[in-house]
Amino acid sequence: MAAAVVAAVTTSVSPTDAEAERSGTEDELRDVVAEELAAAAVAVAAAAAGPPNRLVKLPLARIKALMKADPDVALASQESVFVIAKATIIHIDTRSSGREHTRLDCLGGSNRRFSMSASAVYVLDLKGKVLICRNYRGDVDMSEIEHFMPILMDKEEEGTLSPILAHGGVRFMWIKHNNLYLVATSKKNACVSLVFSFLYKIVQVFSEYFKELEEESIRDNFVIIYELMDELMDFGYPQTTDSKILQEYITQEGHKLDTGAPRPPATVTNAVSWRSEGIKYRKNEVFLDVIESVNLLVSANGNVLRSEIVGSIKMRVFLSGMPELRLGLNDKVLFENTGRGKSKSVELEDVKFHQCVRLSRFENDRTISFIPPDGEFELMSYRLNTHVKPLIWIESVIEKHSHSRIEYMIKAKSQFKRRSTANNVEIHIPVPNDADSPKFKTTVGSVKWVPENSEIVWSIKSFPGGKEYLMRAHFGLPSVEAEDKEGKPPISVKFEIPYFTTSGIQVRYLKIIEKSGYQALPWVRYITQNGGNTNI
Repeated sequence: MAAAVVAAVTTSVSPTDAEAERSGTEDELRDVVAEELAAAAVAVAAAAAGPPNRLVKLPLARIKALMKADPDVALASQESVFVIAKATIIHIDTRSSGREHTRLDCLGGSNRRFSMSASAVYVLDLKGKVLICRNYRGDVDMSEIEHFMPILMDKEEEGTLSPILAHGGVRFMWIKHNNLYLVATSKKNACVSLVFSFLYKIVQVFSEYFKELEEESIRDNFVIIYELMDELMDFGYPQTTDSKILQEYITQEGHKLDTGAPRPPATVTNAVSWRSEGIKYRKNEVFLDVIESVNLLVSANGNVLRSEIVGSIKMRVFLSGMPELRLGLNDKVLFENTGRGKSKSVELEDVKFHQCVRLSRFENDRTISFIPPDGEFELMSYRLNTHVKPLIWIESVIEKHSHSRIEYMIKAKSQFKRRSTANNVEIHIPVPNDADSPKFKTTVGSVKWVPENSEIVWSIKSFPGGKEYLMRAHFGLPSVEAEDKEGKPPISVKFEIPYFTTSGIQVRYLKIIEKSGYQALPWVRYITQNGGNTNI
């Protein structure tokens, strides 16, 4: 069908629907829902010539009853209900931002498929041996995984290794973590980006449970891992993937026999699955950190070859109840839309939000509105590809003398404003492997020789802006060597500058709204630090 079907329901069930669910027979319920699906198909046909996204209402109680009567027709989870009838796919999204409000979702007609489905998930060791696996759909032979490692090795030898491998009609989507391979299989036309996102989510959840995810931790925690895999995915569709929620009812303690049926925590079936209800604090506070890492690569003649800023906004939330937070940034798109284009603004790229953020609100007015998880989490991350001058500029002069010695003169200059100060600065300078008899002289800080790393480390506890310091080092060499033609490793710099951001991003406001009306204290902090690649 050319048009899309949108089915919307609320999580509340009317008394009439509840009575129909209890009293109706399976055949009657199947007939009732079949009629409603037929009516939905008519609505879709009518919508094909009119406006798209025609709204079709279906009672949730009858859908659930149909699922009990014929589980092959429908699929339910805490977040979604899928009903399939002929070529029509109807998706009921039971997640909502309020008690009676339901977010509408849209799926295409016959040319579209579900955006995410995995037949099975495997965890393999480096030799390709299956450590643990879970078959979710039963449409792929579990022995198909035996073809994965031979194909992987062949592709690696050919130099054509891909994150997606195929054998027959089966696709293998895989990632490697430490000494493990995580593999998802599928016969369907699945959205691979979502499959990979789910595999990385498995790594995150397992790592938070077992500290280190490796072969030994898999072997030592079979029971818990099977429980987690059952909760993470159902029939090939992701379910509860928040580790904080999973830890409420899947623990690493011994399991006792319980004759009663276990009840899931309220958060699993809650409209806001990432936050528990009934949270109380004597003092309500929110801590927000804007952390930016600067990645720089500078050539020997002082030209910046590559520069980027990788930022994240991390929060620690200690708030009672179910608060709503609204965060405003000096976002360039927002300022242009509101006629403040000349104001100081930042153009954010590659923005990634936590699942709690209402994306529709952000798209409309660039306001970051969300109900936060309890405790610590990363609200968003971003990146800026922009020209950045080195915050700490390094100049080095290296002299080799004929009497088997080498001398270094290192000058460090801070290129940021005087009111800011860099803390815990470390300048790593590579030296020859056979250097010995070190002698150091510096105007500030301390210098240490690290022979196992063939480097000297110049440490400066506090480096104010606009300052310049000098360090000299002298080494003896056991023999006179020819000039090194292979080049020298770069000098790397580590630092942290509080109350400072390279990009100029600013928090314009942080509002806390809660129905009880309590007063909360928001705290905002800015930190700039070296990235993983700050080389000169």
